[in-house]
Amino acid sequence: MATTADFSTGLCIEFNNDLYTIVEFQHVKPGKGGAFVRTKLKSLNTGKVIENTFTAGVKVETARIEKRPHQFLYKDEVGYNFMDNNSFEQLTLEAHKINAPQFLKDGQGVDIFFHAENELALYAELPPFVDLLITYSEPAVKGNTATNAMKKAELETGAVINVPMFIEQDELIRVDTRTGTYGERVKNS
Repeated sequence: MATTADFSTGLCIEFNNDLYTIVEFQHVKPGKGGAFVRTKLKSLNTGKVIENTFTAGVKVETARIEKRPHQFLYKDEVGYNFMDNNSFEQLTLEAHKINAPQFLKDGQGVDIFFHAENELALYAELPPFVDLLITYSEPAVKGNTATNAMKKAELETGAVINVPMFIEQDELIRVDTRTGTYGERVKNS
């Protein structure tokens, strides 16, 4: 059990017969009336984000979550298939349970979060940054590089992101999986 004073980003709670993680919260103390906590909650089963207001001091049931390293194997018509790095067991997750499925490549390491009581796989999280190869990119147009102009580039996973004009095809870049944006060029060593 926890109270609204224990709220933090990422805390997993049981609410309305579902598991939610707190995406955002704000304690509010109006001049008139009682204090309350405004939250944005993400369902770990459906991926939907809802807003809810809790009265200050109300008790909520917390859920114990365990993080385990897995490796992405392949995608098929059922979903995304992963292998546990320790037990070598395989499991399948739907796309909405992965924070950035468009950046998954074969052999990619991910953390999968499990509900500790019933061993249910809740969601998968990629590392904050992944290195991906650009498979297609238009050549830069002369005179267009003086500003922060961007162009579209297709990555080895099939995802399309915006990259600076100086980035070319067959280059390795670092992508931020949290925002889906270009991070930097990766130097070949």
